[in-house]
Amino acid sequence: MSSLSVVHRLHEHRMWVNHKLLDAVEALPPSALRTQHTIGQGALWRSLMHMYAAEWAWLAALGGNESPVLPGDRPDGLPGNQEVAGGVNSLAELRAAWTQVDRQWNDYLETLTEGDLETPVYKVSSLQQTRQGCRRIDVLLHVCTHAHYTAAQTINMLRQSGAASLPDPMLISLARAEFK
Repeated sequence: MSSLSVVHRLHEHRMWVNHKLLDAVEALPPSALRTQHTIGQGALWRSLMHMYAAEWAWLAALGGNESPVLPGDRPDGLPGNQEVAGGVNSLAELRAAWTQVDRQWNDYLETLTEGDLETPVYKVSSLQQTRQGCRRIDVLLHVCTHAHYTAAQTINMLRQSGAASLPDPMLISLARAEFK
């Protein structure tokens, strides 16, 4: 399996988990979305918006935008900026926006070659306001590990919110479901 195949698989898994999280959150009462928790971004809604905004911003950076800011997001990168970023106000709007970003990710991933993985990507850090660079493959892997880390926090918030069913975020579960 090539490095590019691994990158594709990890992003496929990331998208699969994101939509399982949305399914689980939709089963909760709307008030549970903004209930405060001591983990993650502090609330289910803010955690989901953080994941969506990060995936949007990193895709923009991979496309050459060194200072990507989701429309409606605060440019200072401080907490409190994920309430209505990108014009998203509801779970239905978030699902639609995220589905569109997933399509853009898939289109982008289809254009990649093995040689592209070593090329540099630059992004202005939202906290330090400094231009930083790294290899494209590191950004591609970071997006997936960030999503997995935040998904785990979100699942813990779902548990604390009394969700009747928790999503299974394991890659092996995706693989087994496809194997049938």
